[in-house]
Amino acid sequence: SSSMEARLFLLPLVCLWLLHLRVSADSTCKLKAKFNLSGYKSVEKKTVVVGGMFPVHMRVASSGRNTSRVPVSSGCEGFNFRTFRWTRTMLFAIDEINRRSDLLPDTDLGYVIYDSCFTISKAVEGTLTYLTGQDEAVPNYRCGSGPPLAALVGAGGTDLSIATARILGLYHFPQVSYCSTCSALESKFQFPTFLRTVPSDQHQSSAIAKLVIGFGWTWVGISANDDYGKYGIKDFKEQVEEAGVCISFSETLPKGNSPEDIQRIVQTVVESTAKIIVVFSSDVDLSPLVAELLRNNVTNRTWIASEAWVTSALLLEPGASSLLGGTLGFAVRRGSIPGLQRYLLDLDPYGDPLTEEFWETVFNCTLDYGKALRQSGQGLCSGLESLAQLNNTYSDISQLRITYSVYKAVYAVAHALHNLEHCQQGQGPFNGKDCADIGSFEPWQLMYYLKNVRYTVPAHGDGTVEAFYDLINWQFSSDGEISYVRVGHFNASAAPEEQMSISNSSILWNNDTPEPPRSVCSDNCQPGTRKGIRQGEPVCCFDCIPCADGEISNTTNARECILCGEDDWSNQAHDACVPKIIEFLAFGEPLGITLIVISACGAVVTIAVAVVFILNASTPLVKANDAVLSLLLLFSLVVTFLCSIVFLGEPQDWSCMTSQVALALGFALCLSCIMICRCCLFFRLQALALRLARSCRREIWRCFLIPQAVACTVWLVLFPPHAVKNTSAQNIKIILECDEGSIVFICCIFAYDILLALIAFIFAFIARKLEDHFSEGKSMTFGMLVFFIVWISFVPAYLSTRGKFMVAVQIFAILASSFGLLTCIFLPKCYILLIKPERNKEDMMRPRAKPRDGTSTGTSASLATAATEVGSTVASTAIDD
Repeated sequence: SSSMEARLFLLPLVCLWLLHLRVSADSTCKLKAKFNLSGYKSVEKKTVVVGGMFPVHMRVASSGRNTSRVPVSSGCEGFNFRTFRWTRTMLFAIDEINRRSDLLPDTDLGYVIYDSCFTISKAVEGTLTYLTGQDEAVPNYRCGSGPPLAALVGAGGTDLSIATARILGLYHFPQVSYCSTCSALESKFQFPTFLRTVPSDQHQSSAIAKLVIGFGWTWVGISANDDYGKYGIKDFKEQVEEAGVCISFSETLPKGNSPEDIQRIVQTVVESTAKIIVVFSSDVDLSPLVAELLRNNVTNRTWIASEAWVTSALLLEPGASSLLGGTLGFAVRRGSIPGLQRYLLDLDPYGDPLTEEFWETVFNCTLDYGKALRQSGQGLCSGLESLAQLNNTYSDISQLRITYSVYKAVYAVAHALHNLEHCQQGQGPFNGKDCADIGSFEPWQLMYYLKNVRYTVPAHGDGTVEAFYDLINWQFSSDGEISYVRVGHFNASAAPEEQMSISNSSILWNNDTPEPPRSVCSDNCQPGTRKGIRQGEPVCCFDCIPCADGEISNTTNARECILCGEDDWSNQAHDACVPKIIEFLAFGEPLGITLIVISACGAVVTIAVAVVFILNASTPLVKANDAVLSLLLLFSLVVTFLCSIVFLGEPQDWSCMTSQVALALGFALCLSCIMICRCCLFFRLQALALRLARSCRREIWRCFLIPQAVACTVWLVLFPPHAVKNTSAQNIKIILECDEGSIVFICCIFAYDILLALIAFIFAFIARKLEDHFSEGKSMTFGMLVFFIVWISFVPAYLSTRGKFMVAVQIFAILASSFGLLTCIFLPKCYILLIKPERNKEDMMRPRAKPRDGTSTGTSASLATAATEVGSTVASTAIDD
């Protein structure tokens, strides 16, 4: 393998270096550097030694570079009670194993435990010292003597484990980590001998992603520290961004003391609108940020914790409840370790330097009498102080999660050693079924057993690594005491829909509110609107644009609006398509009823006039006005009055054809009658024969109605009018109207009526001064003027209206023109027939000459005489008829 090749390549170089360093006894050239390591060691009279590495301190202490002394690596500072409990747990586990009779009964385990100080350099120092067996910086494999080394339990963080795993992997030396969860460590090519008793962060990242997505948080901030955080955040981002979640900001926590970087991150958090912040970090790296956030009084944020700090008390500074209350995070499964608390409390403060430092830190005193005298502010410890009375993270065994993982790691090594020791010769896994010797085995031989170990731990069952997490909620009491409340769990081995279980009612959010916070860049676009992406911003930041008329969106955060169908339109909220309003001028609505009443009145009045004319048919007035033409004219007016009613109601094919044809023929008949009357009078004025006047009256059907009737017939056959749905005139309405079939035909037909009206007007205008006592010419002239005024006004009014009002305008024009003709032509006649019957005499119907200023010219006198004679002849002839 590549690791073996690297080892074979390095060994000759190391040997050459060591040969170069070997000198005689009287030579002074040798390495003087020493490693400054603290921890626990017990190797005397031990069969096998198990290594351990824990970040008991938080950082390396700064020290001056004095070249006059033997070089010694820096010491550590910042005692961590939580990790010190992990260290003591390893000691407890080894002690418990040594006392068992069923596990390694003939083997006494020793240990070498170093403090990594949460620093890569210290982790490397500890690893090299562990391998070489001496405290000098001689990078050679196992220069010391003593019992064989079994495995390293550690090193207490992803960066530290990566550094140690790269060194240990060169020698196929087993490493069992208790808290390094980074997914990068799964690579067996890079880390062939790395094992762990905690699940990979791939599962944790999935759990946090499901949590964020499940609560509908689409705008989150993220922060990470080292490789542990970067790999965890990377997996998290990939999953949430695929689900549409956007990242408000991404910050990297600094390693060590960096006030500038911390202040910058605080400013980012304050300026961001994200209410949810996911932090993949250790508690040590996160602690400076929490302190600065508290100093800046940052609240109203909900923090999502990774397992590295979700149950850490290191962050619980005074006032932390306002910042960290409601924190949610996933923690590895909790376990119980019988007898551990008694072991933790039964501590000899003078046993070793590390324990002495712990005692002095926790009780704020010193065990050194001389130091107590030199430092007046620090009292002397009695050594009898009670740990049981302290509310300290060290003695708190309520959340044994990483602690339990340490316990399992030690037992994993012990069971592997047990299997190695009890291998039956001839049935072993090496070199043709050979077994390894517990007193002198190779690391790679133990590695074989570690990879295949199946074991149980006391009072808790097997030590299988399960991707099972408890969902922890930080809940603070009124006095500031914290409780890590389990409010759900995540099981990666379950079906996707059953992996996450959350008790929402048990969660207490920030500021003690029962409702989950909202963290969105933009509020959801409600139905009736669509998302409009803001240029240059994440997709979660958008504007809600109302749908246009005729378009809807019926879902939240719709990307596009949906166009309604042809017969539908959007409602006022634009969230549903509703049928368009069907519009036509109905019979039952007020306007329709009014038009029907007016039309009916017009028809009734016209019929009444006809009855009056029939009853007075023998009178001179009726005879003088040609009763047949008058009745035909009245009949045509009745047709025009009644055809206006056909325009009402829901358009049908038959009604469209009937209304237009009846109107065209009715006006054609009406105007023809008017024109014939004026024609006869004009011919009389020219003193033509009475026979010609009668002939004109008889030819009315053939001359004027037949062309119109033929045109209408052709129109109905070739391009018949029909009912249509007009959906384009008004968006919210469907207008039921008549399609005329052919614009050319209808224009020709009504142009014919206009031509008749124009000819009738000309004749009426020329003959307007023919009579004196009864000026029928003037009446017809005024009637035709009313007709033209009405229809000239109709055109712009008709074109400026839509829907049913177009029909109303057309009906009003029909009624107005019909009433105009009826009133102007027949009202004077009815006045004489009904009110002034004494004027209905034959001599009153004769025209008279009009003197001007009491005199008359020859021309006018002659004209008056001629007109009187013609009038007398016409009157007598009409009476004879």
